[in-house]
Amino acid sequence: MTLQQSDSAAEAARQIIARGAVIPAHPLALTADRRIDERRQRALSRYYLDAGVGGLAVGVHTTQFGIRAAGLFPDVLRLAAEEAATWADRPVALVAGVIGDTRQAVAEAELALSTGYHAVLLNIASWRGANEADILAHCRAVAEVVPVIGFALLPEVGGMHLSYDFWRGFAEIEGVIAIKMAPFNRYRTIDIVRAVVDARAEDRIALYTGNDDHIVLDLLQPFAIRRDDETVTVRIVGGLLGHWSVWTRRAAELFDELRTTARDDSVPSRLLALDSQVTDANRAVYDAVHDFAGCIPGVHEVLRRQGLLEGVWCLDENETLSPGQADDITRVQASYPHLTDDDFVAAHRDAWLT
Repeated sequence: MTLQQSDSAAEAARQIIARGAVIPAHPLALTADRRIDERRQRALSRYYLDAGVGGLAVGVHTTQFGIRAAGLFPDVLRLAAEEAATWADRPVALVAGVIGDTRQAVAEAELALSTGYHAVLLNIASWRGANEADILAHCRAVAEVVPVIGFALLPEVGGMHLSYDFWRGFAEIEGVIAIKMAPFNRYRTIDIVRAVVDARAEDRIALYTGNDDHIVLDLLQPFAIRRDDETVTVRIVGGLLGHWSVWTRRAAELFDELRTTARDDSVPSRLLALDSQVTDANRAVYDAVHDFAGCIPGVHEVLRRQGLLEGVWCLDENETLSPGQADDITRVQASYPHLTDDDFVAAHRDAWLT
């Protein structure tokens, strides 16, 4: 690939992120002895690409942070990048998760760039308890290397709540191109939106939902924020979600419908009702009743039932389905068949696994 082609691909990916897209958080396919199952790892990428996603997020929470200690981080990035380049016949935005202190995050960002990734999702969970000024300095250092997608992650899964002032300062960083909002809290979600508008960054920063408890309404509602003597209206344009790593074909179809409907002054009650249905489905898959302890095994269980994964194994052998979680997944599958894509997967699974 020439430098010019690389620049072109990067610009195409950035436009995808700016316009808004379905970006599933990519799971990790393991064998029973907890080694990477390359065939199924590639099959997952092919599934998402054929389902119509705009991008892939790899090396993030759903991929399991333990891939770093296991030495799998480079391979996991590479496999998804190869499938995006060879399986898809269109541009795909590749987002790599980066974590750790500044040295580690910069090194991971550089690896991601060299592997063909276009942006990083910056997880700052390891900075929990640190001064917000120090966290901002860390974010600036990473943004000097690669375009950054910010990540507001709820404390229940290892994140932390940050202030309006932090998000205002974060939005002023030129290298920030998007923010994934996942505080699972309406007040804090509005704080982030307001911070972006107050920083006059609404044209540069794309807002993405990670609020698994509010996906549909996040994509439907406008935010009207008062700034000086004007009202600025902004929208959440896409989703970067672990929830969208299952039943992805339906998620892509729903996203297209929601994006079209959001332009109208009226929203059908049918779509409003979908919000609670999607949230209920997420409750089971993401194990909300046990504070998300089984969120990754829950994703694996859906993919196992579809034949895309062989088991629900995680790198941490203690990370398993919670009591009653499998039955809850069965319940939502029966209650909301219109949210599932079993027929789509069954029709293409053999090709993806070849």
